[in-house]
Amino acid sequence: MTITLYGIPNCDTVKKARVWLADQRHDFAFHDFKKQGLSQEIVAGWLTQLPRDVLVNKKGTTWRALSDERKASIVDDASAIALMLENPSVIKRPVLDRDGQFAVAFSPAQYADIFTS
Repeated sequence: MTITLYGIPNCDTVKKARVWLADQRHDFAFHDFKKQGLSQEIVAGWLTQLPRDVLVNKKGTTWRALSDERKASIVDDASAIALMLENPSVIKRPVLDRDGQFAVAFSPAQYADIFTS
């Protein structure tokens, strides 16, 4: 099993997910997308399973700081990918990749379900 957790290290939700994975003794790679970056291929892969309205965190400060014109320009996956590559902080965190199956956000119940299925 290959597990990659995407996020930023100072995000509380990412911290909780990392602790949960470690406590459950799951080996995983952590990908800090602010330092390590993201590629169009990675984000496009997420969008094959996760809706852009889930991946783009419209409740966060990064989204709220965007101009109304920029917000209105996010009309399809291509424009959402461009936004996420330009402003990785707009991505809802964390994004979990477990053997090519993607999930976003974290709760102990959600991860318990993912890892028992």
